[in-house]
Amino acid sequence: MVNITQTCRDLAELKSNAQTACRLLFQECYKAGIRNIFITETYRSPDRQKYLYAQGRTRPGLIVTWTLNSNHSSRLAWDIACSSPSVLYDVLVLTKVGAIARKLGITWGGDWKNNMDRPHFEVKSNWTMPKGYKLEGQVVVPSNSKLKVQLIVEDKPKKEEIKMPQTWNPGSPAMRTETENFIATAVKEGIIQPSHLKDLQNGTMTSDRLLGLYITINQRRNK
Repeated sequence: MVNITQTCRDLAELKSNAQTACRLLFQECYKAGIRNIFITETYRSPDRQKYLYAQGRTRPGLIVTWTLNSNHSSRLAWDIACSSPSVLYDVLVLTKVGAIARKLGITWGGDWKNNMDRPHFEVKSNWTMPKGYKLEGQVVVPSNSKLKVQLIVEDKPKKEEIKMPQTWNPGSPAMRTETENFIATAVKEGIIQPSHLKDLQNGTMTSDRLLGLYITINQRRNK
């Protein structure tokens, strides 16, 4: 049996788009430097809503809700609070969070003219992530005041750099002349193709290829 006096802080109890909206809100708060906020309630059963509604009316205590038809029961709403160094319901912090929520298409209870509810956030059933936003990693949404909001982004594997072959560039004109003569002699001997000499003269011969030619020429001469 569900305990109507106990709050549910499980994000998984919300509808999938509300979960995404809540994670996105906490992510953007993290990026804005707001990390001392946590979830105080997500899903609220109709029976618990009735129980809370009775408080301050037919049951002792201060009024904590103004409706019997809360979006908590529709799994589309969540409440937050602030942790140290702020007070539990710091107006300045909640106002900053509310401003971020507006940009994300999330309704903030602090914008309600009647029955203002600053800790309250909710989305409509057709809410989708606005353009230009995405979940950038694993968003840690705290459910108690001891934890801080976190955004864990895995390092992307670095693409392997493709090393382009280095064109052979001799240190002196004499070295170039000596190398060309070496290759030209091998062409005359029929050991290698004339195209190798042309590539050397055109400046398209790579160092690796020239080394390979040198080895090939000596091997063929020694046979």
